[in-house]
Amino acid sequence: MDTQPQAGQSVIADEVVMRKIYLIRGRKVMIDRDLAALYGYETKRMNEQVKRNLERFPDSFMFQLTAKEEEHLRSQIATANVSTKTRTLPYAFTEHGVLMLASILKSKTAIKASVHIIEIFVRLREMVLTHKDILLKLEQLERQQATHDMSIQQLLQYIKLFMADKQKPRPQVGFKTH
Repeated sequence: MDTQPQAGQSVIADEVVMRKIYLIRGRKVMIDRDLAALYGYETKRMNEQVKRNLERFPDSFMFQLTAKEEEHLRSQIATANVSTKTRTLPYAFTEHGVLMLASILKSKTAIKASVHIIEIFVRLREMVLTHKDILLKLEQLERQQATHDMSIQQLLQYIKLFMADKQKPRPQVGFKTH
């Protein structure tokens, strides 16, 4: 991916976008105010566009946070800035919601930012799959180790039995003279 800015294009650092992706309700989402800032829109204006196109945003694309979720999000972000508090609860957009936003927000900045954000979501998914493969390999190794442990335990039991047999006095074998 080319990270050099072209004429009139601002580049959003991957880290900036990644810090704005949260895990809420078991989904990776971005909050409306963060997206609006990245897209160069006021949050209120962006949400107006969303409300005009609600049929494009099913629950799997966008949902409104509860007061408890918003409070938890504030504690995660650890912002001391009270001015970010709004009258309405923020909206959370999934990867598909971010993509749909690009279709209703027509500015070049919004489209470029949306493409970049989607690319980051894809990379995150690939990283999760890579980690999943590693976890599967570790589980496989643990199972093998458990099997080996059982085999070693059995071997130790046989050795102990053999040693116990060895301590019993055995009858002498061979030619005996009296």
